[in-house]
Amino acid sequence: MDKSVLITGGTGFIGQPLCQSLADRGYQLTVLSRRPHSEVLARCGRVTPIQSLTELNGAKGFGAIINLAGEGIADRRWSEARKQTLRDSRVKLTQQLVSAIPSFGQQPEVLVSGSAVGFYGDQGRNRVTETTAPNDEFTNRLCNDWEAAANALTDSVRVCLSRTGVVVGPGGGFLQRMVLPFKLGLGGRLGDGHQFMPWVHRADVVAAIIWMLETESASGAYNVVSPNPVENRELTRTLASVLGRPAIFPVPGFVLKAALGEMSRLLLTGQQAVPERLLDAGFKFHYPDLRAALEDAVGSPTV
Repeated sequence: MDKSVLITGGTGFIGQPLCQSLADRGYQLTVLSRRPHSEVLARCGRVTPIQSLTELNGAKGFGAIINLAGEGIADRRWSEARKQTLRDSRVKLTQQLVSAIPSFGQQPEVLVSGSAVGFYGDQGRNRVTETTAPNDEFTNRLCNDWEAAANALTDSVRVCLSRTGVVVGPGGGFLQRMVLPFKLGLGGRLGDGHQFMPWVHRADVVAAIIWMLETESASGAYNVVSPNPVENRELTRTLASVLGRPAIFPVPGFVLKAALGEMSRLLLTGQQAVPERLLDAGFKFHYPDLRAALEDAVGSPTV
């Protein structure tokens, strides 16, 4: 495969280590980002930065495209305007990207496009695989439309969809907001704590994306989650243990609903999602177990 790759979302929490890993494997990377070129280079390393899709009109083309762009889904409360921003940053950008590809001199062999296990909506205690029927709610509609925009290429390009879970890793992700209250001894479960959190270590997300990129038989949707999903109460208890702190201050569901509105569903509902298709294909996880993943992400307690 031609080793030229266009990446959207390359400056993000997943994109930065992905760029490094791909560069180390000999890929030539072009990163689409609204950030200044100097910042893109500082975050991503040996890449060619561009700031607009219009710069790609009539471009030579790429052997592959990795599409990870999207505003942070939990960065702020979901007003109608915020929902539209989330849609535009995922669905609209993907549609624009797909529309630009026919102008390239070289068509990509593969598109790896982002999605999330939010595609399935709230699944309670059901075991969730790639064939599980989704429930209709905002995250499902958002991910479904995002995937549909990428799948518009399936007649001519191999398309893989990364339905990613809650990503843990050093220096960012959802743990960044949780660690401080836990370090202060103020952490605890969210709601009743029985909702599943389909977590995954960032290193495994990067490895799965590269696997999709390089595996010619790979196509369609993959749950990019640990083989061992846990309930929120286990995740918070394990995080507290790794930090050497108690977890004795639960946050009641009604408090989260009052503070976050509809967005509280991200914290109070979940999916017992498993990476069935990746496991069936022989993919090996670096961090299949939660404690080791959290120890890598936030470090072990000092004694």
